[in-house]
Amino acid sequence: MASVVVTLDGSVRAPDAPLLYADDLGAVRGDGCFETVLVRDGAPLKGRAHLDRLARSAAALGLPAPNDGAWWAAMQRAAMLYGEEAGGAEGALRLVYTRGRESDPGTPTAYVTVSPLPERARRARTEGVSAITLNRGYSTGLGTDAPWLLLGAKTLSYAVNMAAARYAQEQGADDVIFTSSEGRVLEAPRATVVIARGRTLVTPPAEQGILPGTTARALFDAAEDKGVATAVEPLFPVDLVMNDGVWLVSSITLCARVHTLDGRPLPDAPMDGTVRSLIDAGIENTP
Repeated sequence: MASVVVTLDGSVRAPDAPLLYADDLGAVRGDGCFETVLVRDGAPLKGRAHLDRLARSAAALGLPAPNDGAWWAAMQRAAMLYGEEAGGAEGALRLVYTRGRESDPGTPTAYVTVSPLPERARRARTEGVSAITLNRGYSTGLGTDAPWLLLGAKTLSYAVNMAAARYAQEQGADDVIFTSSEGRVLEAPRATVVIARGRTLVTPPAEQGILPGTTARALFDAAEDKGVATAVEPLFPVDLVMNDGVWLVSSITLCARVHTLDGRPLPDAPMDGTVRSLIDAGIENTP
């Protein structure tokens, strides 16, 4: 359950009190978008980058442009309150923006919550993860050819992603790496895929119909500052086994090394410590 709930008018709501109406289109149709932001020491990390992505998702959905100032104020207040409550412990801050009530068209629903960091994320950071590859059934060009499918937006319609994660668990794995119908590497249900080739970090292009990762961007920015080479280019399943490390990078988990893929152990990742330190530097660097 959320520890802190703040609406965009600045009101702090009781976390166990009802908030949504039964006909909210976010609940009944998944018609909305969201972001999840890491809170550390009472501050939302890379909050501006997440607000920018929320605005892009809202535009793709045809929602009114988010009020940047109101969102930022609500994020900061919620993060501060959580920091005071949790003694500076990390938390997961979620921005939720829906089309609003079916019976009241034109009035979106918007709020911010902060919850304790999931144990799943803590464990993935320290222990790494096993993953399986699953065919997402889409071509890499579908995001451009069919923008109404919202492949590059972070929408509330997450049922497929969660079903894939449950399927992985049923198969004895922790997570999933999606591939396209042509057999190219895409993303994980909740993370961006990054591999190392020697000392070069590589991730697939967002143009292949994947969500542009804010934490992967922070990692690459920090890498470039430190002289570590980066590349954005198509990846294939063979790249997931012929490499010097595979990671699932996301805002809450930050960095989970993939140690097992499709039941087979992967080689050690010499860049693991470097990737972790670069992510920490990247997310702390700018708001």
